[in-house]
Amino acid sequence: MEVSPSQLLLKRVVNIKAVVTPLWKEEAQKQLQSQLNQIDGRLQQLEMQNQRIMTEMQKQGSNPANAVSQQIGSVQTKLNQDKSQLLQQKNQLLQQLQQVQTLELDKEVSQGQIDSFFEVAVGDHMIKKMQVEILLRDGVVEDIRGEL
Repeated sequence: MEVSPSQLLLKRVVNIKAVVTPLWKEEAQKQLQSQLNQIDGRLQQLEMQNQRIMTEMQKQGSNPANAVSQQIGSVQTKLNQDKSQLLQQKNQLLQQLQQVQTLELDKEVSQGQIDSFFEVAVGDHMIKKMQVEILLRDGVVEDIRGEL
């Protein structure tokens, strides 16, 4: 692919959309459920770590001047922050799961973006060349929209 002096090879972002089908919904739900399971597993780990810290604090006594107690307290604060963040992520995933379940069949939804290279030459309409999207149906390209 030889580019002449009056042409450039540029990179653009291509939007990927998918048609909502029963298979798409099933796959999206599986993926979200898998992420939820991972978060639940991480929450269980945090809870076990928190229990170990509580046990350690009881062994050390409740003397706040104790350096070990202060360290344990800061670790516990970090665990609580992590737990809060994971619960927030879980909430977002549950909302996404609910949205997926209520999507109408044959509706188009955004699936992300990829980079693509394209040639632009003198006289080309730059805006039109930048606005390209790919439509998938169950993973198969159904349509390419825009100027290649």
